[in-house]
Amino acid sequence: MTQGTLPDKVEHLEPKERHGLIVVLTGNGKGKTSSALGMVLRACGHGMRSCIIQFMKGDLYAGEWDGIKKLGDNVELYHTGKGFCGIQGNPYPFEEHRANAQDAIDLTLEKMASGAFDLLVLDEINNALHLKLVDLHQVLNLLDRKPPLLHLVLTGRNAHPDIIERADTVSEVREIKHAFRRDIEPQPGIDY
Repeated sequence: MTQGTLPDKVEHLEPKERHGLIVVLTGNGKGKTSSALGMVLRACGHGMRSCIIQFMKGDLYAGEWDGIKKLGDNVELYHTGKGFCGIQGNPYPFEEHRANAQDAIDLTLEKMASGAFDLLVLDEINNALHLKLVDLHQVLNLLDRKPPLLHLVLTGRNAHPDIIERADTVSEVREIKHAFRRDIEPQPGIDY
């Protein structure tokens, strides 16, 4: 087999009944957003349309911003945040972070209602909730309003127990070792 070609016989599985899943990716380890982006890539392979709304990211470049463009019209990405609230010398006041996160909630409702997407990733929404940039009732409302066939992925540390309870699939990414702890700076393409 050569690179880029499929074997002659590849079975395509089709579920008897389709369900839109709620997936939570949480924990203190690295790889939550990367896992969600992997789902987006996989969804593209199935001809599905995806939307990513980044609740916290927006003040520092991330490779996925340009990488997503290469996937074409099947993926939309919105970086609505002002960076990570209260860390790494972030200069923006809490009120501005909260206002941006509230805009992200409105954008999520708009994209959900559009019916244009099969997969919606709410990147760092768990952190936004933990930091009180969004409220629990707002996130639960998103889960309540999720169309039946839409897959909804919520990423970020500190997932709220009520969100975990409502999810169909929850994965916790646990740090065992991280290069940052050995004073190795974040690396392009791996860390951002």
